[in-house]
Amino acid sequence: MLRPWLIQLAVDKRIPKPIYIQIADEIITYIKNGTLKAGETLPGTRQIASSLNVNRNTVVQAFDLLLSEGWLSTSERKGSYVSDQLPSVMPSGKSNDISPLHVLDTSRNDLIFFDDGLPDTTCAPIDELARSYRRIFAQKAKWQMMNVASEFGDIRFREAISMMLNYNRSMNTSAKHICITRGSQMAFYLTAQCLLKKNDVVLIENPGFKPAWKTYLHAGARLIPIGVDDEGIRTDEVEEALTKYNVKAIHITPHHQYPTTVTLSLARRLKLIELSNKYQFTIIEDDYDNEYHFGQRPVMPVSAHEEIHNYVYVGTLSKLIAPAIRIGYIYSSIDFIGKVGRLRKIVDVQGDSIMEQAILELINEGDIRRHKKRMVSHYLEKRDFFDSLLNYYLKDKVTYKKPDGGLAFWIQPVEKRDLQKVNELSQLKRVGFHTPDRFSFGEPVPGIRLGYASLSRENLEKGIQVLSRYL
Repeated sequence: MLRPWLIQLAVDKRIPKPIYIQIADEIITYIKNGTLKAGETLPGTRQIASSLNVNRNTVVQAFDLLLSEGWLSTSERKGSYVSDQLPSVMPSGKSNDISPLHVLDTSRNDLIFFDDGLPDTTCAPIDELARSYRRIFAQKAKWQMMNVASEFGDIRFREAISMMLNYNRSMNTSAKHICITRGSQMAFYLTAQCLLKKNDVVLIENPGFKPAWKTYLHAGARLIPIGVDDEGIRTDEVEEALTKYNVKAIHITPHHQYPTTVTLSLARRLKLIELSNKYQFTIIEDDYDNEYHFGQRPVMPVSAHEEIHNYVYVGTLSKLIAPAIRIGYIYSSIDFIGKVGRLRKIVDVQGDSIMEQAILELINEGDIRRHKKRMVSHYLEKRDFFDSLLNYYLKDKVTYKKPDGGLAFWIQPVEKRDLQKVNELSQLKRVGFHTPDRFSFGEPVPGIRLGYASLSRENLEKGIQVLSRYL
């Protein structure tokens, strides 16, 4: 792949140093300071020669020197590129608190990276979505799509989301209760800005979902961590916090707690609702992977209970379709949704109305329902396969409970381990995972969240084999 921009090289023909050496040294400097990174393709020798007004053979001589010294590599497909065998080098003159070993390029083909539960994008319904796009643009009234739409999202799409929540999650919603967002992170941001003011107290799960925490902190809130055990968030700690603070909201992931995957027990769900109604704090429910449940039927959301008064329910279609499809939604009271819409209009006049109409067509044609059925079966098989790998390679080294849904496992070493160090050693074998600081409040928790859905069976086994050496 060609670089879209030429690197800025300079030569001085007045000094005795050969031109090709000057070119080579300039490129080496760019590699050392991080401007040129491992695997990046360099411009062609003709381009560089033209930009420097020198003979092409001079540039070829410089490249030959860099190849012989190991700074560059070459292949028929890529041409000349920065060698990926070089050690990581941080730019000189700039400080960075993150060790280069911890900064992984998770898009590299040779890296086996255990993400935190992303779907298998090779199974995404791309063909169906592309056909839906073509049909939409072929409509006679296609010009109407180019008009400004509602800040709440396409009304028909909101009706479809409302119907899904009512039929599949036992809720009692209408389109007026729904606002479509560009993914769940926008939903959390809008919620935080509309609900919170400076110094408001928000209770959070620890460990938990840091991107949501950041939206609350940005709104000026104060975060109080609450522990999580085998039944989910500890309501006894919630009750204790309510005696100390004037709590405005609590953020929970009750279906499959992030990152531990445990399901919030019915008793604790009802206790949270009781406390919310008594103390008038809002339950912000993050239901990020409701579609993936492998038991008889999923546990209904906390927001589906008739007794609940103060709630904001956030969902997403990104886990069902693909991470790049940024479609989320907020379900709450009509008054709160009105506030969300007014704020959203300031920063984003409307959502991706064409994408909403395309997905709506997939919903109406039954493509989404069929895709969900296929993927639940696909992930069930992959979950059981991953469970067998853990049992074989990590038996007696870690403890875990096979999750009844979701796209990740939560494992904890039997013996105390420096998981940051384990990750560093694993990276030397091109295997990586998110370290506990990603989801810990304060002191890192002793656990690893391993997503299994996005990796092939071969890479899952290779990755676990490597982790077994260091756990």
